[in-house]
Amino acid sequence: MGTVFSFDVRGGDPEAVRAALSEAVAELHRVDEVFSTYRENSEISRLGRGELTVEECDPDVAAVLALGEEATRVSDGWFSTSYEGRLDPTGIVKGWAVEQAARRLAAAGASGVSVNGGGDVQLLGVPGPQRPWRVGVSDPLRPGGLAAVISAAGAPELAVATSGTAERGAHIVDPRTGRSAVTDLLAVTVVAPKVTWADCWATAAFAMGSREGLRWLESLPDVEALLITAGDEVRCTGGLASRLG
Repeated sequence: MGTVFSFDVRGGDPEAVRAALSEAVAELHRVDEVFSTYRENSEISRLGRGELTVEECDPDVAAVLALGEEATRVSDGWFSTSYEGRLDPTGIVKGWAVEQAARRLAAAGASGVSVNGGGDVQLLGVPGPQRPWRVGVSDPLRPGGLAAVISAAGAPELAVATSGTAERGAHIVDPRTGRSAVTDLLAVTVVAPKVTWADCWATAAFAMGSREGLRWLESLPDVEALLITAGDEVRCTGGLASRLG
């Protein structure tokens, strides 16, 4: 997927956890083969060219496209599974794959799981007694610095996902124009139970801009967010303070 994945797994039977970790890594490679828009023979590329139907594809294709349709509906079109007129669900696939990998490890008996896919993190359980998972949010204006630290204390599952220009430049597209989104934002970090949605909502909110993005994020249940503008202004949803630490 053109990025680095890391796993932090605590507890459980070591043999079962090692087997589940191997399966999770293999599954990530398989997902990349199915969904990569950079592989001409991937199922998603062939589907986009009309060489396959959804029914002829791996069942995960239909599942991910259905999630993409839901994200488009909830965001009123600000999230899209197309790019330059082509089918491109990459905006949802990575978060979905991270979440699936984390749940596979938890199902194998791990008591604490953290899976990080290119900065999008799914947390399940706890790393130890009386110890919550904590995730640092990079400061886009101060390389190496942190804008905030998110704590998963009291939450059996929590996800943190960031969309912005600091790492990959202007790669987020405004679906209304088909061109790079021009907003006052540098980064949007979303905190939610599932990274599949946290990743989508961060991308959509970035395209909206700080004012509309913050208003929309405030309307979503179980979602908190941190928005950083090019003017070094920090804007937060009302409940984010309960997740800082």
